[in-house]
Amino acid sequence: MNVDKCGRLNIVSGKLKIGKTFGGFKCDFARICIARNATLNVSGGYSVYSRTEIWINENAVLNLSSGYMNSDCRVICSKQIEIGEGTFIGNGVVIRDDDQHTVFVEGKEKQKVQPITIGKHVWIGQNAMVLKGVTIGDGAVIAAGAIVTKDVPSGCLAAGVPAKVIKKDVIWK
Repeated sequence: MNVDKCGRLNIVSGKLKIGKTFGGFKCDFARICIARNATLNVSGGYSVYSRTEIWINENAVLNLSSGYMNSDCRVICSKQIEIGEGTFIGNGVVIRDDDQHTVFVEGKEKQKVQPITIGKHVWIGQNAMVLKGVTIGDGAVIAAGAIVTKDVPSGCLAAGVPAKVIKKDVIWK
């Protein structure tokens, strides 16, 4: 387990487990880097599995409720990312609220950083990507390999590149 910390780690009510593994296998590592004036808030029981890296950049806020983030995930938080209660994040998922570099479209600079909100009881499948400015509603399912660039309503299944809603009224357990 690695926690590089210059900012604030707030365990509001609950526990944060870092470097968790399946079946007793040895983990390689899990890393959480919290930059100056950045904050990680944990308000439930949250597990971060092995080989996952979470980067919370200067002045950014990452809010985790209950749930887990599986192995090999990457979270890059430059402004604000909210992950709701009971949300499960599959292997290899990338969540980032910034473009890292300035991007121009039709000669105009795009907003580089926008917050992400992931609702309650969301399931994000293996190797999906959730990009800046996205809101994923409660109970939604994001298919494996999807790249989410636009909002996904509650109770919907989104799939594809870019992700589109392909089913409504989805319930998962």
